[in-house]
Amino acid sequence: MKPEFLSTAAYKPKASKGLAVGILVTDALKLSSLAGKLDKETGGLISRALSEAKFKGKAGQVTHLFAPATVPYGQIVIVGLGEEKKITPLSYEAAGGALVAKANGLGIKKLDVLLDTAPGKKLAKGEAAARLAFGAELKAYRFDKYFTKQKEEDKPTLASVSVVTPEAAEAKKLYPAFEALREGVFLTRNVVTEPANVIHPESLAAECKKLEADGVKVTILGEAQMKKLGMGALLGVGQGSAFESQLVIMEWNGGKKGEAPLAFVGKGVCFDTGGISIKPAGGMEEMKWDMGGAGTVLGLMKTLAGRKAKINAVGVAGLVENMPGHEAQRPGDVVTSMSGQTIEVLNTDAEGRLVLADALWYTKEKYKPKFMIDLATLTGAIIISLGKEYAGLFSNDDKLAEKLMKLGEVTGEKTWRLPLGDAYDKQINSQIADMQNIGKDREAGSITAAQFLQRFVGDVPWVHLDIAGTAWSKADTPTVPKGATAFGVRLLNELVSEYEK
Repeated sequence: MKPEFLSTAAYKPKASKGLAVGILVTDALKLSSLAGKLDKETGGLISRALSEAKFKGKAGQVTHLFAPATVPYGQIVIVGLGEEKKITPLSYEAAGGALVAKANGLGIKKLDVLLDTAPGKKLAKGEAAARLAFGAELKAYRFDKYFTKQKEEDKPTLASVSVVTPEAAEAKKLYPAFEALREGVFLTRNVVTEPANVIHPESLAAECKKLEADGVKVTILGEAQMKKLGMGALLGVGQGSAFESQLVIMEWNGGKKGEAPLAFVGKGVCFDTGGISIKPAGGMEEMKWDMGGAGTVLGLMKTLAGRKAKINAVGVAGLVENMPGHEAQRPGDVVTSMSGQTIEVLNTDAEGRLVLADALWYTKEKYKPKFMIDLATLTGAIIISLGKEYAGLFSNDDKLAEKLMKLGEVTGEKTWRLPLGDAYDKQINSQIADMQNIGKDREAGSITAAQFLQRFVGDVPWVHLDIAGTAWSKADTPTVPKGATAFGVRLLNELVSEYEK
């Protein structure tokens, strides 16, 4: 479903089966010029409904009317934007998502959205229309490739969305960047949603390789190459699996030649049984998305290439499968990381940090980046701390951390900073090696995991994002159907944009 942008001056709707119109109002319930004209054509049906219904124009509130034969539309869908002073760019995305959800529920095939005015925070010309269309596309995402039969009522009916705006030309110019972002988000959602018998280390590496068609340089290191590099931490995690572990490096060189890149590193545990420290059976099927960090890095690189970002960026994904095979790592084993530091593996279910240890060190040593940001569905403890609303943020650089937190509010992908410190770091000291992969007790599990990672970043500005609570949603949100969220693609794309300026 590719949205269209139609000029208000040239807009002349023709009656057709399944055609509906969308209207946006604030809590003041004031109709725009086009909506007011439509109201007159319906004999005041819209204004009367707004005055007598429970609909109050609150953000996300939706209602609909059946239109009379005097207008070309069969139905009228009205979405609330809320208080004008609280309307942000994300409000228009949410409105687009709400329109799509309602339209599919009503059996609407084509939707024309009247946006001749854009109340709220002043936006760039055409931005409100572009964001509304973007929100509509995000909500329209479906992963239904494995259904052989579907009930008719479960199938989406909406085939097209047109935004009617006086700023149609400007919206069309803005939209390619949103299209690139949508492609990245959808790629992440797809690979994270796929079952583990489809997406495993080798097949996910092959998905990354496809980015070469977009101009991304992709290098894949197999186990023999990683062994030569001394990546004992990463390799130890995957040694119980029938699939070979992989390290994928994706380079986008859109900036100045020789300029240090921005680096993004993702945990890619394609399925996590816990290994010998095996997880309970209940809910283990969810561990197919334990590669969500790597999925986000893949989607981000797709986005940067799609919009031809004027910057150098490198994405690194450590891809493994954590299985309890006869060659699997045991609790109590000691491995040597690429950095030379030794690690006592007390719990094989604390495996993501082992993967990232070698991936971060490799990235730091090879690319000397301006900064490194890693993403990982790392700890259940972060869900206990922050729930599903915020990703946990840990950093050795205040400016970078603050920038990400602010951009989280802008993009809707919010982060919350947690502390690091010597007292926490001491908890991962081992009696027989340089460190152990879990703390000495169950306290501050997310923090001790971050402390572990910090031992592999040196002086490079670094942020660790624990996305265990945000990578997957069990409920619909305005622009994200339940399932894989692609958390981080938007946030990090916005961050990269800041460095392009």
